[in-house]
Amino acid sequence: MHGNEQVFLESIRSFLGSYYILLATMNFVAAYWLWRNRQATLQAIFWFVIGLAYIGYLSPMAFSGDPYWMPSMPQLIRDGVNIALGGSTGAVVYTVGLVAVFAILFLGRQFFVWGPIAWFLLNLALLALGLSMTDKNFYAIAAKPDNVPIVGLVFLLGFFTWVATARAVENDKRTARGDPLVESEEKETVLVWPDLVYTELICMVALTAFLLIWGIALQAPLEEPASSVKTPNPSKAPWYFLGLQEMLVYFDPWMAGVVMPSLIVVGLMAIPYLDFNPKGNGYFTIVERKFSYLTFQFGFLVLWVTLIVLGTFLRGPNWNIFGPYEFWDVHKVEALNNVDLSQYFWILGMNEALPKAPVGSNGLVQLFYIIEREWLGIVLVLSYLVLLPPLLAVTVFRKFYLKMGFLRFMIMSNLLLVMMLLPIKMALRWTVNMKYIIAIPEYFLNL
Repeated sequence: MHGNEQVFLESIRSFLGSYYILLATMNFVAAYWLWRNRQATLQAIFWFVIGLAYIGYLSPMAFSGDPYWMPSMPQLIRDGVNIALGGSTGAVVYTVGLVAVFAILFLGRQFFVWGPIAWFLLNLALLALGLSMTDKNFYAIAAKPDNVPIVGLVFLLGFFTWVATARAVENDKRTARGDPLVESEEKETVLVWPDLVYTELICMVALTAFLLIWGIALQAPLEEPASSVKTPNPSKAPWYFLGLQEMLVYFDPWMAGVVMPSLIVVGLMAIPYLDFNPKGNGYFTIVERKFSYLTFQFGFLVLWVTLIVLGTFLRGPNWNIFGPYEFWDVHKVEALNNVDLSQYFWILGMNEALPKAPVGSNGLVQLFYIIEREWLGIVLVLSYLVLLPPLLAVTVFRKFYLKMGFLRFMIMSNLLLVMMLLPIKMALRWTVNMKYIIAIPEYFLNL
């Protein structure tokens, strides 16, 4: 144990000890609630024992600050995670792994939304977070004042996703049995004044107190005034723009910063006019709106939230991928080959140079040579956006087409295909280093 690591563990022992006390309290409350309200004695005993383990073992060991006794994530696991998520293949493993997790959670949703399983997974995640905090590199990222809210948002997102999914699973079971929905049994109403207003006032006071404590405990992440001769490395956008910054790896700036965000806004505005399914209004359900549920969850969780997490915790200096327990070495350089589709076709396939207009040619001649150079990409993109929607209308989406009509279906299918461009471009970048399918830098048109 190096001296600086010993000093680091001494500096965080109070935080970790208090953290495990908080986890113990959480489980004691859960055990009491199970025993008092659900009469689930065995489950209450189990979580009471877990709370005792937190407060009787993990917390004292953390308060000790002794590196030999302080609970930490095993080095073997840390090395394995760094190998899997670090390096040039880290984004592939991360994204493909999360897609697999998303599929498993969806297919096994009736099991994973069950209260004991969900509470167990929450404890497992919180325990893994606490054990990982003893790693100096992980702590520097997760405990950074900028990133603390993002860590909290990840857990809040998981909680509210579980709440909505649990309600939807219960409603689907009731619908299958012919029983009334959960929402139909919630007949209790209260007056806005004074009941609702008092509740909102209490929440406002509590939230204000929480923010004051937060502002005192965590120093504001302010840096020196901006200077053109000294830029941060990595230079990151605010967390809510990190998804767009990550998209710059796969798209041209105008596409990632203008076209895609605009289509997201337009697509969300168009949902009420495109939706033809009358079911699911006013209550949670998955079975009755499976396509809508999968599309939204995949687009929001997999194609947006995971990009924010990737940009926050795994993107380091020079925008390289680092493992969560890996030191951010500014000297780490991983060269990426940017190869366009036209270069694959002409240089590697035809063994010829890219078509180029003669010097002094007029605009029409230059346009002809650009089309000759990029004809394959243009054909593929037009086929994807123009020919594929009618093909989907007569095959897998035939029922959608019959119910939606031509115009609504074409708008919906094209919005869906544009959304799927992101995972397609990510896969092309990872497998064959393809940067652009269509590369026309003369007119700033790259896709």
